Amino acid sequence: MSENAKWYVVHTYSGYENAVKTTIEKFVTNRHLEDMIVDIQIPLETVTEISESGEAKQVERKVFPGYVLIKMVMTDDTWHLVRNVRGVTGFVGEASNKPIPLSDSEVIEWGMEKHEIVVSYKEGDQVRINDGPLESFTGTVEEIDAEKNKVTVVVSMFGRETPVEMELDQVEVIS
Repeated sequence: MSENAKWYVVHTYSGYENAVKTTIEKFVTNRHLEDMIVDIQIPLETVTEISESGEAKQVERKVFPGYVLIKMVMTDDTWHLVRNVRGVTGFVGEASNKPIPLSDSEVIEWGMEKHEIVVSYKEGDQVRINDGPLESFTGTVEEIDAEKNKVTVVVSMFGRETPVEMELDQVEVIS
């Protein structure tokens, strides 16, 4: 059943995100709904704050305050369970009591799920750019950042070596 689960955005009262997440997790465990409500996330980012004394410290901050993301199979029962949690004001994108799930691109963009891309090249390899404004240019792979889905390729433009950052699937190894 959990393969039918999709990501939904739930609006909460400000500051209730953690309480909503904890309450839903307890309901899921108590009612054995692990195959219906698969994941609950509060997107966080780590930022560096500088205090008045000039001291820098790392702080986790909510990316979307007032929102919780839930991967679930939408049924009347799961809708009521989430909707009736204290602090929840409703689902985002609700049309006639039917929430609209996030698209696959939104899920990837927000970093909710990682889709691993396996590449056939490594640093130092000669590659051809197969997409974008530099299509058909060739260059050397300088750096691969799988986490961010980015590759840096050094291409020769106007007689200069220029590093260009692109997505992993925009280049292919020259055989």
